[in-house]
Amino acid sequence: MQNVITGGIALLLTTTSAFAVGLDRSNQNIGIIFEDGDYAELSFGNVSPSITGADLAAGGNGTGNVGGDFNQISLGYKTDINEQFSIALIFDEPYGADIEYPVGSSVLLGGTAAELNSSAITALGRYKIDNNFSVHAGIRAETIDAEITLAGAAFAQVGLDGYNVVLEEETEFGYSIGGAYERPEIALRVALTYHSAIDYEFDTLELGAPSLPTAVTTPEAINLDFQTGIAADTLLFGQIRWAKYEDVIVAPAGFVAGGGQSLTDIDTGVSYSLGVGRRFNDAFSGSISIGFDSEGDDDLVSPLSPTNGNRSIALGGEYKVDDNITIGGGIRYVQLGDAFAAPGGTPASRFTDNDVVAFGIRVGYSF
Repeated sequence: MQNVITGGIALLLTTTSAFAVGLDRSNQNIGIIFEDGDYAELSFGNVSPSITGADLAAGGNGTGNVGGDFNQISLGYKTDINEQFSIALIFDEPYGADIEYPVGSSVLLGGTAAELNSSAITALGRYKIDNNFSVHAGIRAETIDAEITLAGAAFAQVGLDGYNVVLEEETEFGYSIGGAYERPEIALRVALTYHSAIDYEFDTLELGAPSLPTAVTTPEAINLDFQTGIAADTLLFGQIRWAKYEDVIVAPAGFVAGGGQSLTDIDTGVSYSLGVGRRFNDAFSGSISIGFDSEGDDDLVSPLSPTNGNRSIALGGEYKVDDNITIGGGIRYVQLGDAFAAPGGTPASRFTDNDVVAFGIRVGYSF
């Protein structure tokens, strides 16, 4: 039961996790390290947000859809060195942002944009202490680049209309460490994993000219993953993720000299998911899960991320082609929390009744 169901669950928790806490996109999932034997997988996800608002002044112009579609890719390979020790290599895209206010729509924020790209490769090892307890740890190489533009009448009021900054691609290193308790006879597993913060010094261009390096820290995070059999061929599963986004400060030298503090304003947050997986026959299994991401202290948010918390529901299915190959798919609907885009804490546009549709596919191969 466990192997057939958990693949589909992993799909729901990874390829369709966009618009989770802060800038999270992959949830830094390490579930592949618990697969049996030698195993490889490829996952692909597509995310289509609809994020629209309206100016609170200047005629109340609509913003248009400020959320850009994007894709997510992850790869993983796991192998056993011996009966106690196994290793995995994981590629994912942990963080991201694709926000752009169409020019000619919002008077207050038109032209404002943010793009953040990331990728990470994690080398993870797991050691089984006995049949129930294990520990895992690894090194993560993370690459990030970003570009932010501030535009519109709301930023003109504070002298920032037309400001642009480019953080050039940089690679730095962090680590992950954790442990797990398992009872295979009832498909029980509880795994706790800590992902370290990573410090960057980005080469920086402000308004097209070289500036001083910009220091940025990506958030430390803790994942609690759990699953247990609750009936024949039925599994209860879930995840709690905490990410310390309050430490993510982006303050380029020229921006600060002009009176700015940080281009980001993200609260530390917690996301929750809970679901049930069911094996219907030897080949096919399905799952359903719900999710909830915590809201910030108030509804005033950065125009670069004009939402506040979310709720979601996800459906997944997996088909076992033969003893080696499985194919899975999942779809997730996310209802985004209402918020006010507030440059400098002053509300400029209101965003309500927005949502996201995401889907993912995964191919797994057991050697």
